[in-house]
Amino acid sequence: MPGQGKRCLIEEVCMTYATIAALNVYPVKSCRGIPLASVSLASTGFRGDREWLVVTQAGRFLTQRELPRLALVEPAIEERASEERILHLTAPGMPQLVVPPQAAGPSRQVTIWNDRCSARDAGAEPAQWFSRYVGRPVRLVQFDSSVPRRSSLQWTRDIEAFVTFTDAFPILVISQASLSDLNDRLDISLPMDRFRPNVVLEGLQAYDEDRIHELMDGDARLRIVKPCTRCTITTTDQTTGEVAGVEPLKTLKSFRWSKELQGVLFGQNAIVMAGMGREMRVGQRLEVIWK
Repeated sequence: MPGQGKRCLIEEVCMTYATIAALNVYPVKSCRGIPLASVSLASTGFRGDREWLVVTQAGRFLTQRELPRLALVEPAIEERASEERILHLTAPGMPQLVVPPQAAGPSRQVTIWNDRCSARDAGAEPAQWFSRYVGRPVRLVQFDSSVPRRSSLQWTRDIEAFVTFTDAFPILVISQASLSDLNDRLDISLPMDRFRPNVVLEGLQAYDEDRIHELMDGDARLRIVKPCTRCTITTTDQTTGEVAGVEPLKTLKSFRWSKELQGVLFGQNAIVMAGMGREMRVGQRLEVIWK
């Protein structure tokens, strides 16, 4: 059986465990992530992940693919006793922006790839702030949770899974060993933030995540549903907001190219099968169920 962290029981059933090495949420899609010690599971993945989105005036989503400088926008979430969540944003050369929940106005349609989903416009001040920062007219919108957005049933196998403003699936899982293997092939090692995962696992061998069916701890269950095809965002230095060449895509293409998906693969997309409201935490051991 692949992987490390195995514990063979007396009844000779060999179980594999992986440990959560890091957890990240990205409150504003394509802006800087927030590393967390623990995070709550929701039907849409991690609570607060990709809840906000920068769009064109017409409502089309914008990411680091077009605006690499979004990498330098640093979000923070202020939790209040009333369960309100206040978004704070900072960026180089910009004053701090505070976006309270009540800032989100009437519902409007926005587009992510081929999906149309509902969002609420955050108003004039956030629009002016982001427009000044990126140098073109844009708007900031918040996900409208009253209108669910579903992942592709083609990949979830008819299991209904929900997302916010992620590209397609709720949670991205990568093992630390996979990055170590990739870095062994590169002239200059890259940090994990190039790949923007939600969950980083340790205790597995490189690319073991490709063969995982589910990750479990008690009643919390994540199911792997689709490999993640990587785009040019992986070539953007997340500390400078600048495109830094062709790596890692050039090297990944040499050994991780998928003819079926027409892209290079690194990491796996997962959906939440059970455990909504449960906390996941760094250091937590997850039982690995193999395909």
